[in-house]
Amino acid sequence: MKAAEPIPTLPPGARIWPLSVTAYRALGEAGLIPKNTELLNGIVYKKMSKSPLHSALVRELLKLLAQVQLPGCFVSSEQPITCDDYSEPEPDVAVIRGSQDNFWHDHPNTAELVIEVCVTSHDYDRSKLSAYAGAGVKECWLVLGPEKQIEVHRNPGDGKFSQRQTCGPGGTLTSVAVPAFSLDLNALFAK
Repeated sequence: MKAAEPIPTLPPGARIWPLSVTAYRALGEAGLIPKNTELLNGIVYKKMSKSPLHSALVRELLKLLAQVQLPGCFVSSEQPITCDDYSEPEPDVAVIRGSQDNFWHDHPNTAELVIEVCVTSHDYDRSKLSAYAGAGVKECWLVLGPEKQIEVHRNPGDGKFSQRQTCGPGGTLTSVAVPAFSLDLNALFAK
């Protein structure tokens, strides 16, 4: 297996031109950007491989959300949210207001709740918070798998979330944006 090439250091005075969502999509459709990438702040990132723990937590969260009545919303997984002209992350799980039929021609541009599962990607997933806050995502959960905790970010404004709380290990967490969704953290992280 070939190791990833290191990103070169830019010389002083060099300028980077961020890639727009429109350019990113066009390059992707032309096959010039590899699959399994996402655009964040004008930079294309290769998505990390998923560990068994990451996949298991995403499956469990999707199963639990499927048991909840979400009137006027639907659940999406690994699908883009167009946050602004330069960011189109693909959250592990999102609860989107509206119907799936509303998004045949455009991706959603916000969400009620976004959940990112972090096993080895804590810093990278935290770097998405400004894009989510800028898009008005009401609530963002970072599920910290190894720590058995959930970092909750609420009250978006000016490109950041003004409220941050860490829940767990143990206890119950109820979404403010999706009040019907409540998690027993011991059960989520039991295995």
